[in-house]
Amino acid sequence: WRPDGKKIGFLFEDQIWEMNPDGSDKKQISHIEDEITAFVYDPSMNHILYTKDVKVDKTTQDIYPDLPKAEAIIIDNLMYRHWNIWEDGSYSHIFIADYPDMINTIDIMEGEPYDVPIYPGGSIDEIQFSNDGKKIVYACKKLKGKEYAVSTNSDIYLFDIDKKTTTNLSESNKGYDLNPVFSPDGKYLIWGSMKTPGYESDKLRMILYDLQTNTANDYSSLFEESATNFVFSADSKYIYFISGTKATYQLFVFDIKKKTIKQLTQGRHDYKSIAITSTNRLIGIRESMIEPADIYSIDIKKGIQTRLTSINEEVLKGIASIQVEERWITTTDNKKMLVWVILPPNFQPTKKYPAVLYCQGGPQQAVSQFFSYRWNFQMMASQGYVIIAPNRRGLPTFGEEWNAQISGDYGGQNMKDYLSAIDEIAKEPYIDKSKLGCVGASYGGFSVYWLAGNHEKRFKAFISHCGMFNLESWYGSTEEMFFANYDLTGPYWEPETKKVYNVSPHKFVKNWDTPILIIHGGNDFRIPYTQAMEAFNAAQLQGIPSKFLFFPDETHFVTKPQNAILWQREFMGWLAKWLK
Repeated sequence: WRPDGKKIGFLFEDQIWEMNPDGSDKKQISHIEDEITAFVYDPSMNHILYTKDVKVDKTTQDIYPDLPKAEAIIIDNLMYRHWNIWEDGSYSHIFIADYPDMINTIDIMEGEPYDVPIYPGGSIDEIQFSNDGKKIVYACKKLKGKEYAVSTNSDIYLFDIDKKTTTNLSESNKGYDLNPVFSPDGKYLIWGSMKTPGYESDKLRMILYDLQTNTANDYSSLFEESATNFVFSADSKYIYFISGTKATYQLFVFDIKKKTIKQLTQGRHDYKSIAITSTNRLIGIRESMIEPADIYSIDIKKGIQTRLTSINEEVLKGIASIQVEERWITTTDNKKMLVWVILPPNFQPTKKYPAVLYCQGGPQQAVSQFFSYRWNFQMMASQGYVIIAPNRRGLPTFGEEWNAQISGDYGGQNMKDYLSAIDEIAKEPYIDKSKLGCVGASYGGFSVYWLAGNHEKRFKAFISHCGMFNLESWYGSTEEMFFANYDLTGPYWEPETKKVYNVSPHKFVKNWDTPILIIHGGNDFRIPYTQAMEAFNAAQLQGIPSKFLFFPDETHFVTKPQNAILWQREFMGWLAKWLK
């Protein structure tokens, strides 16, 4: 929405357009060379900012202009490719122009070889105007090459539009600083901050910055979990945010004056994002394993949640729902672990069902109440399986210690947690112990590879999507080295890391004895597809029933519609072949 509420702004054919709320009177307001990727209105409507790619570094064609058809990339530093794209010498910059004329445009990052929003995963929400339209705040990781690869040090930058000056507000912190938000009265900024350098899954602390005194206060001691999606109340006295607790994501409120935090919502669900209305009512997007996302209104005093949309109501009416049970089991080190047990539609406790152990990726992402369009527990269970989804060691929402334990312990306690979960739930009379499967992606794919060599005949089928198979070759081919260095404690050539690399799944491949489906995307640069090739070749050479589903044009995820349908058919087909 435009700040005055009279127009809706949108991107069409790489330019900014506006229209009336009823869709009429569409007009193009920008005529910018190159593609505009996102934009934000100044609340005072004096300016508008937008992002677009700017060429900063020289390409092969710049160095050798007489070779315009040469397709080689000349590399002399790290980060030559990232997530799913190769470095092309261009970076996403922030531009400011007068509104509505779109004149007097300036690039506030001119000449800088850095991206805003931060890639990958960043969004236009990382860039905000102050309410008076005089300042812009943004998050950026102003590092390059090897320095970028080994560090998580992003910072919060404040740009003064009149003075054209940029100030780093978080320079003292060497971990991530992300997602800054101005208070409506212009006195404060709030952002999320990770204290530990190189640790991408550290607790996101609440940093409240006083713009009058230029001082920052860390309120993380009031709260054990990460805080995200900050929203100020209209009077700037309260901050609302999302945080996890026991594998759900709820809304919380921070009272700035009293310095207290209170949980607003309860229930078996995940809130994905929130906003606030001019009448101080929260609007949030909420989902669960049973229901895809819908919009809810939340009373800020009582926490009462009112559904505003039912987008998939007609579709869901024709679907027999699953049952989701919350089970707490005892682990091998005598701790309690939450395990979601998803029962198939029309479940009958007197029948016997095959069961599938779900291994989560991340490795530090909770098995919460997410509704995935690929790893969808309702779709899996609807095929007649009981799904066992443990919140093993290394997953958030159960305290910092539980979350942090996995780093440096791949193949350790978290694998024991998986086996504790499957062994305990398999005791149920409705589980057919002779028909157990195991599936997972990313770190979950690593888990599947590891369990394939250490499961002691428990499972009859495995599916690994984009998993790490050989930790040594993975370390030498991934891109964000800070993650590898922190979780594996360093490179494989250092003597002190030998214990970590000795748990690599390829070390146990001689023990493989169970059919395995291996899936990978050709544009996955976090875990390159050669990991899948190594695993598949090893299975084939040992005579193990195996299949390799390769998507040349997909990344770490499978997102193209027909590819996604193919993924589901092969996934379900493999389980049916070996578990039914």
